[in-house]
Amino acid sequence: MSEATTAWPVMSIAKAHALLTAPGSAFEMETVEIDGHALRTWKNAPRSLAQILLASRLHGGRDCIVLGEDRMSFEGHYRAACTLARVLREDHGITRGDRVAIAMRNLPEWSVAFWAVAACGAIVVPLNAWFTGPELEFTLADCGARVAIVDHERLLRIAPHRSALPALETLMVARAPTGAELHGALLWEDALGAVNGYGGLPDTTLPSIEITPEDDATIFYTSGTTGKPKGALGTHRNICTNVVSAGVSWARAFLRRGERPPAPDPDAPRKAVLLTVPFFHVTGCHSVLATSVLAGNKIVLMHRWDADQALALIERERITGFGGVPTIAWQIVEHPRLAEFDLSCVETVSYGGAPAAPDLVARIAEVFPATQPGNGYGLTETSAITSYNSSDDYRARPASAGPAVPVCDVRVMGPNGEELAAGEVGELWIRGPNVVKGYWNRPEATAATITDGWLHSGDIARIDEEGFIYILDRAKDMLIRGGENIYCVEVEDALFSHPAVVDAAVIGLPHPRLGEEPAAVVQIKDGVDATEDELRTHVAGLLAAFKVPVRIRTQREPLLRNANGKILKREIRAAWDIA
Repeated sequence: MSEATTAWPVMSIAKAHALLTAPGSAFEMETVEIDGHALRTWKNAPRSLAQILLASRLHGGRDCIVLGEDRMSFEGHYRAACTLARVLREDHGITRGDRVAIAMRNLPEWSVAFWAVAACGAIVVPLNAWFTGPELEFTLADCGARVAIVDHERLLRIAPHRSALPALETLMVARAPTGAELHGALLWEDALGAVNGYGGLPDTTLPSIEITPEDDATIFYTSGTTGKPKGALGTHRNICTNVVSAGVSWARAFLRRGERPPAPDPDAPRKAVLLTVPFFHVTGCHSVLATSVLAGNKIVLMHRWDADQALALIERERITGFGGVPTIAWQIVEHPRLAEFDLSCVETVSYGGAPAAPDLVARIAEVFPATQPGNGYGLTETSAITSYNSSDDYRARPASAGPAVPVCDVRVMGPNGEELAAGEVGELWIRGPNVVKGYWNRPEATAATITDGWLHSGDIARIDEEGFIYILDRAKDMLIRGGENIYCVEVEDALFSHPAVVDAAVIGLPHPRLGEEPAAVVQIKDGVDATEDELRTHVAGLLAAFKVPVRIRTQREPLLRNANGKILKREIRAAWDIA
């Protein structure tokens, strides 16, 4: 298969996966018993996050994380993580199973804290930087954190709640303004100094502690859009599985074209990723941070998302990949000043965390002809990647989230617990070494969500004959209008296909006879106009009449989303005047 062929695809997904996972290959699998279940795992995956950190030192003086004028090399990153790990172990007694929280915006210090805590054998608890004081109090108390590593803004939110957190022995604050009130917190800089000086820290070693793949590694709290957040308890294997899974779709694309995936080249230029999602989300942590630290790729951070600044950073830092969520990709490809920047370095535009309009794939190809677009699917509870669709497969099936990675099993289940046939619509269930153990201190929630190793995703989906997954809606958000099911994503895709639409959210409005009716909020592109009647007529030309939104509101500003990129439909619905 050394020569490319014009026929595509030259092989099935099943055959491509069989070749990729064959004995002796980089993606070779083995079966391991985990919590009483025989699961396929990546044979060559790192055994722990500590192993990834040790391997990252090989990248030496290359840039690891960049934020403005701060540049942290891989060697500096390693030395800082080792230093902090020893401080946590020797000065604060942190050991296996202890919980250490991180509550800060995307900073280089976030990564140092993450790897240091993991290397201690402790459990890292990344907290949402958008959380209010009461939310931070709840999550810190729920996980029983002994130490919290924070930035100054989060310190000010936590400080009034210290008396309600008896287990929280130590606060460590990074980047506190000179002379600022510390509320009893220790200064990060007293232990580690400033980011640009990390390469000069002592050449120490990681704590000597045996960490196994099944050891607890992280607690990621779900977004909490309904009820109290739940902490998803992940293992070192969960995260290390994701690191390997991230490469499968890339390699599969070569085989589907009839080409051989290139062999790793240690001397090749490293990639550079513009991180537009939070580290405290599994996409930012597992799919970007963990994979980049292992591969030697540079991560470029932004204080907050700004499309103008992003274009300048792509040009200056020679960014090879960006994305995050679909709306970010839209803002780049539709930017009025796009032509002013040299974006020839861009190789991939990938996103997940939210449904993407099929038209976005075509627009990316138009703006970046040589770029490989990609769209992934996963959950906090699947440690990021369950499936991924990229390159020619994504262009051919732009509405699909791709096939499951080879170590994952997926199936669609009916309302009575029966497995459905290909093409039928039901709830997506997932099983694999990426599925978390359960919810921290929530056995009832765990039992309700995981059955015999199968995670109930809560997503409505169908799977086609070749295994491509199509996410249709969240089960709890599906509309039922007079007995007819309406999948919001289907209506949103129809709205997306209108040339004036950037983003769309379909919600249900109460109706006395029908139960509920579909309505939509739509973001319109700058410089163009579209009326409600025009958009309704457009949808009516694509979908059955009962699926057409009865009301459509248009706006220029972006739709409400949480830090993970998911549209806040509850807030949108609450703000809708239904009188």
